[in-house]
Amino acid sequence: MWFKRQQKNRRLSRRRVLDVKLRSDQVRATRMRMVTVACSILFGTLFGLYLLWRTGEWALNRFLYENSTFAIQNVEVQTDGVIAPEQLRQWSKVKPGANLIALDLAAVKRNLEFVPAIASVSIERVLPRALKIRVTERKPVAQVNIPRADGANGIAVSVFQLDADGVVMQPLDPRQCTISLSQIRNQLPVIMGLNLYQLQPGHRMESPQMQVALQLVGAFGRSPMAGLVELRRIDVSSPQVVVVTTEQGSEITFGLENLEQQLRRWRQIYDLGRQMNKNIASADLAVANNVPVRWMEMSLAPVAPKNSTPVTLRRRNV
Repeated sequence: MWFKRQQKNRRLSRRRVLDVKLRSDQVRATRMRMVTVACSILFGTLFGLYLLWRTGEWALNRFLYENSTFAIQNVEVQTDGVIAPEQLRQWSKVKPGANLIALDLAAVKRNLEFVPAIASVSIERVLPRALKIRVTERKPVAQVNIPRADGANGIAVSVFQLDADGVVMQPLDPRQCTISLSQIRNQLPVIMGLNLYQLQPGHRMESPQMQVALQLVGAFGRSPMAGLVELRRIDVSSPQVVVVTTEQGSEITFGLENLEQQLRRWRQIYDLGRQMNKNIASADLAVANNVPVRWMEMSLAPVAPKNSTPVTLRRRNV
């Protein structure tokens, strides 16, 4: 009897083990099916997104980026200065027939603004086949002449120009302009006493004396002295003052502040000299009171200014 009961217990334990193994296999199979389904859904989703992306890319290329309807036929260039529109088109690197939609406007803007003579650029697409480029040029207000040795053991002069902000520019090639630049260059005062190593095209001159000299050029054009004398040289070598030499041979010293007030005092001294039939040889306007003035006879002064009118740079739209 005892032996039979033991046999029965063994059978029951075997059944339990089999049941546990069966349930474990079922759970494992169920998990595998869930993982397979999840992977299938994930793969199907990714594959569907990939197909959607490729289809969208094909549609964009087919209907926009490779569509001949948007091939550029006209590049309209508008500038407020003297650079020839054809030269601006060349600098922009926009190829005729390029797709207007696919065109990288930021790259075109960067190509143009890399030229030191250009201050800013705006670009506009005009569907279906036109591109508008508007250019604002830097206006030179002064120049710097640097002597250098040429190949024939002689001396040549390299010319750099400065705009009102002190940005350094190289003069434009006459072939790149719509008007002759010789008259403009003759009207620009020459700045002297600079650190020549700072003259890098496209970079701004930061020295206080340079900034005062450029402010003086701008203020002079609005001052009571405009049209009476011509600025020819501005020496910025001194850290406290700038010294101006005029076409008439006068040497005027300016302080670094209150330029408008100093220009008005210059006019008062000029008028006083005219009453005495004399010209100013030198005057130190940096002195607030009792301005030191040295006179010269009017007959000894150089020829009077030519009263030349500054060249007007007209906006061009081609």
